[in-house]
Amino acid sequence: MKIKIEGMMCQHCAMRVQKALEAAGAQAQIDLDGKCAVIAAPVAVSEEILKQAVEKAGYTVTGIEND
Repeated sequence: MKIKIEGMMCQHCAMRVQKALEAAGAQAQIDLDGKCAVIAAPVAVSEEILKQAVEKAGYTVTGIEND
């Protein structure tokens, strides 16, 4: 799963998003240049919970793609 995220500008931003997603129960790799988070399968939590975690961290989810 790939979550497209707006607002990440630096490595600090990427770490905030990664920690938020991990706290929500997902293993994530952040692609700062691609402005997205790649979630390792299988995903045990819903897309909505992941979206809320990113938005609570202060960033905007612009889309979610499933593999």
